Amino acid sequence: MSELVEIVDSLENKVSKLLHKMELLHQVNAKLKQELVLLEKENQLKQNALNEWEEKYDSLKMANTMLGSNTSKTEAKLKINTLIRELDVCIAKLAD
Repeated sequence: MSELVEIVDSLENKVSKLLHKMELLHQVNAKLKQELVLLEKENQLKQNALNEWEEKYDSLKMANTMLGSNTSKTEAKLKINTLIRELDVCIAKLAD
């Protein structure tokens, strides 16, 4: 009978330890989820900044091309044509 009591005590002890470990893991998981959310927000901000800088770079490249710099004039013509097409689409949508 005492062996049975020892086994039950041992099981209770092991279950208690497992529950404690599970609680610790839940806490670590919650902390990691918060960190993930923060990092995703930071990543989005950096991606937005990168997009803005790319747009500024493209605009600067276009301006340099139009000013007669040594960059490709064909690229400038293609960009102008693209802008004209975009304007045409906008005008067509406004006309509808």
